[in-house]
Amino acid sequence: MKAAVFHKIGDISVDNVEDPKIEHEEDVILKVTSTAICGSDLHIYDGFFPQLKDQVLGHEFMGIVEDAGKGVTKLKKGDRVIIPFPIACGHCFFCNHDLPGHCEHSNPENYGPEGDMMKGKGGGLFGYTDMYGGYDGGQAEYVRVPFANYSPRVVPDGIDDEQVLFLTDIFPTGWTAIDWAGVKGGETVVIFGSGPVGLMAQKAAWIRGAKRVIAVDIEQYRLDRAAQVNNVETLNGKDEDLFQKIYEMTEGRGADVCVDAVGVEANRSLGEKLKAVLNVEKGTPKIMENCFKAVRRGGHVSVVGVYGSPYDNFPIHRIFDKGLHLHFGQAPVQKYIDELFDLTLNNKVVLNDIISHRLPLSEASHAYDIFKKKEDDCVKVVLRP
Repeated sequence: MKAAVFHKIGDISVDNVEDPKIEHEEDVILKVTSTAICGSDLHIYDGFFPQLKDQVLGHEFMGIVEDAGKGVTKLKKGDRVIIPFPIACGHCFFCNHDLPGHCEHSNPENYGPEGDMMKGKGGGLFGYTDMYGGYDGGQAEYVRVPFANYSPRVVPDGIDDEQVLFLTDIFPTGWTAIDWAGVKGGETVVIFGSGPVGLMAQKAAWIRGAKRVIAVDIEQYRLDRAAQVNNVETLNGKDEDLFQKIYEMTEGRGADVCVDAVGVEANRSLGEKLKAVLNVEKGTPKIMENCFKAVRRGGHVSVVGVYGSPYDNFPIHRIFDKGLHLHFGQAPVQKYIDELFDLTLNNKVVLNDIISHRLPLSEASHAYDIFKKKEDDCVKVVLRP
C-alpha cells in the first residue's frame, strides 16, 4: 500500500509499505477514506518528539472496515467509522475512569506511572513514535485499528467524511480545553493559537455559552480565518501591548479562561532558542506562560498544546500568587465523542470550514512542507488516499 512515512527530521515521503494485518482478535483493518495532518504531527517532523525508525504517521483518520478479527463484535465489513486518536482497551482502570489516553494495555513496552521524557509514558497513540506504542498511523491507504470493540464509531449514511473527520482529534481536543475550564456561560475566553485546535476551541467556547471569545495568533491569515468562521475578536500576538489590551477588554482583571492551543513549537527569538539549548529544553513554554499572565486571578488555564520536556524558570510564583486552576493533557476523545457526534449530526456545529487544502495522499510531503512553513495560508490539510 501507499503511506506517508517519516524517515528522519524533515523527511516524509509517500512510499510503498507492507499492508497491515490482523494481529489480535479485536483488530480491524480499515480502508482509509480521509485523513488529516495535525499540528502534533509536526512535533515528530521537526524532531521535538524523537523517532529513530521509519513510521507511518497520522492520527486523524476515518474509513471503511475491510477486515475484522474473530473477536470483533461491534463492527462488520463495510461499516464506515471514525477512529479516536488514543488507542484504548475500554476496560482497564483508566478507561473505566474516562481517561483513555492513559490506557494500561495499549503501550506495553513504554507504559508506566512516572511520566518521564523517555519512559513511563501513557497509552498508545496512532502514528506517534515508538514511545507511544509504535503504532502505524492513518496517513495511508490502510491501517490496523486495535481494540475495535471500544473506540470506533459508525458514521450514518449520507454524512460526508469532512463533516465528521475532526471528531477523531481536534474538535474533542478543543472541547476538552473548554470543558476542563468549567465554562458554563458568560465567561470571557482567550485562546492562544488559531491553528486547527484553537479554531475548534473557539467553536466549543461559543457552544458552551461564553460571553466573549478572543483569538490570539501571530499569523494574520489565521486570525482572519478565526474571525470569518467563528465570529471571534482577534489580537495579534506580536503586539507589544497584548496583555494590556486583554486587561482593558476584561475590566482590568484578565480573562476568565485562557487556552494554550499552541504548545512546544511557539515562535521563538534567537535568545529564547539559545536558552533552550543551554537548558537542554525542547521548544518553549512561552504560550503557556502567556496564559498564566493573561488569565484573571482564580481563573482557569487549559493546556492542550503538546509539551514533551521540562523547563527552567517555570513561573510557579505567578501560578501560586494568582491562585490559578491548571488543566493539562491529551484529550479523552472517547469520553466526549458521542456527545460531539450528536452536535455535528444535528447541525449545531460546523467543522469542515477550517479546511484550507484538500490534496491526494501522494502529495503528503508537499502538504507537510506548506503546513510547517505556514505557506499558501495553510490552516488544515485533508488528504485522500
